[in-house]
Amino acid sequence: MLKQFFIVCSGADKDILEGCSQGEQTKYVGIGATVFFTAIMAFIASAYALFTVFDSIYPALIFGLVWGLLIFNLDRFIVSTIRKRDRFSSEFLQATPRIILAIIIAIVISKPLEIKIFEKEINTVLLKEKNAMALENKKEVATYFQTDLDKNKAEIDSLKSDIAKKEKEVNTLYETYITEAEGTKGTMKLGKGPVFKEKIAKHNLASTQLDTIRKNNLAKITEKENKAKLLQADLDKKVSETQPIIDGFDGLMARINALNKLPWLPSFFIMLLFLAIETSPIIAKLLSPKGEYDYKLEDLETALKTTLSQDKYQRELLVKTSATMHDKVYADIAEDKKLYDLQRQKATELLELQAHNFVEKQKKTL
Repeated sequence: MLKQFFIVCSGADKDILEGCSQGEQTKYVGIGATVFFTAIMAFIASAYALFTVFDSIYPALIFGLVWGLLIFNLDRFIVSTIRKRDRFSSEFLQATPRIILAIIIAIVISKPLEIKIFEKEINTVLLKEKNAMALENKKEVATYFQTDLDKNKAEIDSLKSDIAKKEKEVNTLYETYITEAEGTKGTMKLGKGPVFKEKIAKHNLASTQLDTIRKNNLAKITEKENKAKLLQADLDKKVSETQPIIDGFDGLMARINALNKLPWLPSFFIMLLFLAIETSPIIAKLLSPKGEYDYKLEDLETALKTTLSQDKYQRELLVKTSATMHDKVYADIAEDKKLYDLQRQKATELLELQAHNFVEKQKKTL
């Protein structure tokens, strides 16, 4: 049962192969098994690749199955259409397009499995890239909000500076009227004279102004600080909204790019392995000597070709002979006097009718 299945996979003619030796049958069983397991590898590779795209197992399995069947059909077609020739160069020239197609298929099959094999290393590369992207994104968002944040901070600093200046002025006036009362500065007279009263009045006025400025500016500072908190909250929200996009940066293309950043030699040898698997049926047919199956298949094909050539020649000869006979028959008829006179009479009648009809049309026009 398994043997018959692999023979079907090889694309060989089952009826012809049944009459061949066991060794010849074993060769095509091996070719069919290679075609079958190559399709299995294609199914696994494509299913994993599509799983990284869809993040769902069912679409990945469905499309992976379709891809595996496609590869199976292509490989079976490639192997079954290669014919053994008398010269190796002719066989190789015949197989060249199929080898190129096999190379393309091998690369397509191997890439998703390389991604799976080097998954841990690829995750490390992606983690570094995600961290760099997160820092860059935070920097860009902060730059976007920086103008408003700096302006708001400058306004808060200006309001605090106004309060500090007024406090300094009040403290200076306080020291002035105290030293005047003590007689250490100013008029140098001890006691609370007119100058003292003038200076303390200035201090009280500045103190009142300070209370007003402090009250107004503190209210404005509170408002500005709340605005700064809102700006910071918007910044954090923007960063948090874009973070899932960065976290989702692990699709198929991202993983392929990450794989390309790893050392190329291991990946290259894996690709060579799949290339060897994919091209092995073709190489086996090219290197194997012309076998019993090939001779029998060639015999059937040449016999059919000969029959078709004979049928074609006979049809061409029949057409040629028939044409010659008809030419001779019509040549003899052309020499018949009776038929000539009859044809002449009918032609004359036809010309007369045409002339009468023309005259009638001219009369109607006038």
